[in-house]
Amino acid sequence: MINVDEIKTQIQGEVSVSEEDLQKYSQDASIFEIKPEAVVHPKNVQDLKNLVVWTSKNKASHPTLSITARSAGTDMSGGAINDSLILDFTTHFNKIISIRSAEDKIDPYQELIAEHKGEDPQHSKISEGSAGEAVVEPGVFYRDFEKQSLAKNLILPCYTASKSLNTLGGMTANNSAGEKSLSYGQTKDYVEEVDVVLADGNEYTFKNLNEHELNQKIKLSNFEGQIYRQMYELLRDNYDAIKKAKPTTSKNSAGYLLWEVWNKINFNLAKLIVGSQGTLGLITRIKFRLVKPKPKSELLVIFLKDLKSLGDVVSTVVKHKPESFESFDDHTFSLAMKFLPDMMKKMGGNMFTLGLQFLPEMWMTVTGGIPKLILIAEFTGETEYEARKPLLEAQKEVEEKFHLKTHVTKDEKEAQKYWTVRRESFSLLRQHVKNMHTAPFIDDIVVHPHELPEFLPRLNAILSKYPKLIYTIAGHAGDANFHIIPLMDLKDESQRMIIPKLSEEVYGLVLEYKGSITAEHNDGLIRTPFLQQMYGAEIYGLFEKTKKIFDPLNIFNPRKKVGATMKYAMEHVKRK
Repeated sequence: MINVDEIKTQIQGEVSVSEEDLQKYSQDASIFEIKPEAVVHPKNVQDLKNLVVWTSKNKASHPTLSITARSAGTDMSGGAINDSLILDFTTHFNKIISIRSAEDKIDPYQELIAEHKGEDPQHSKISEGSAGEAVVEPGVFYRDFEKQSLAKNLILPCYTASKSLNTLGGMTANNSAGEKSLSYGQTKDYVEEVDVVLADGNEYTFKNLNEHELNQKIKLSNFEGQIYRQMYELLRDNYDAIKKAKPTTSKNSAGYLLWEVWNKINFNLAKLIVGSQGTLGLITRIKFRLVKPKPKSELLVIFLKDLKSLGDVVSTVVKHKPESFESFDDHTFSLAMKFLPDMMKKMGGNMFTLGLQFLPEMWMTVTGGIPKLILIAEFTGETEYEARKPLLEAQKEVEEKFHLKTHVTKDEKEAQKYWTVRRESFSLLRQHVKNMHTAPFIDDIVVHPHELPEFLPRLNAILSKYPKLIYTIAGHAGDANFHIIPLMDLKDESQRMIIPKLSEEVYGLVLEYKGSITAEHNDGLIRTPFLQQMYGAEIYGLFEKTKKIFDPLNIFNPRKKVGATMKYAMEHVKRK
């Protein structure tokens, strides 16, 4: 057992072993449940340093001792749960340190930080080509951050569909992406710096380094220098194999992003921390690059009666460069209609007026004309004309080629109706389904869009082998990234046994098409066992070496990224 009283002497924050808290933190948004020994709310960086030193010191006598960072607990892979210490970053690490645009003067606080670190204060200037930047702590909720960033006409565009629930630390740890990623990319593309407490109990800053700066780091005699030397050697000696291993899909969060670190010119370990799920250290601060949102938006809705033409429709629309291209299926649509009052509450405003907006959809449900899939393509621009022109061109081509029903929303309120259905479907499932659990275990596959006409029928053939399986499909059609979320009775052994079998079949198909088993939700407990199959023994071995370099005692979030088995995962599937 962990000596809780001893932990309390090490930190200023709070420690809880109440049954209520242990139960709460034993789950995230995944199918898993693992009860921790204690929940810690670290108050500051010094608390984190002390916890890491204390954990390392006691690891030999308590081999299962570990630290797992957690923010909002919205992870769908089991990445934020473990059997030892859970560190909740939302309690105290929840400050927005600064948000500024390229037009702002240099923030005196940033100048002070630069001088404190012995850097040229001019380095605190916003990077060239960036509209703005933000410095935040990992426990900041995206919903709170967005309000402040939009006040400066800036946005972090890699937000997720669950942006009202998740934190910026979780987005960074998972390399999250979302509806804007078709145009703007993933979180890795916006992280400029991260401060991290590493296994020696000290805090370091990782950012882009040129060759001279890298050589200076390599010469250091401390733990930081050791990491730079060993990571440089690993990347240098395996450069070609690592670059070849990089998935060619538009998004990927599987494994450690080794191919992002070094291009023989620049060296940036911040790119490795992104997506590492807290397995390499504890993030304390993140600097993001921000963009300006385009002020005008137009939405094209496309209704598909079946999935036969989906791949060709996607290819056709993508040619016209929508900023977002999303989808949700008939199950999601029916769910929204079934729980319409809750859906309208999430939209806000007058319930009667909102009810009138949903009349066409309600009539569609009553008459049985529900489309198999609804695609929503958002076109943006500086002017209405700039946004509307490519939309109308895409609409015309889709109608002429495929004879599909389409609709252009008349205003922002109507567009919000479709966005709410897309974004809130998973939340509705979790809240309303009795005796059944949402079971995200094949929830984040991605292939290449041009392969959809061949891939999707084969995927449907696999799913059809499980006729009792109820599921919803939503996702990012433009990226060919789909979220398949079954509903299951996890108390039923026969239902639980579907999980490894269906995972093997679906992931096997995805890898046959050289896709990724996780585009944006990351590996956690559910997909780490498949990483060697995805990347091969050589690259997986480099993942293991990377973990060992950063975390020699395996104290940071064990069994994620490396060292997981499907047996362990299945032993910790929820039973109630």
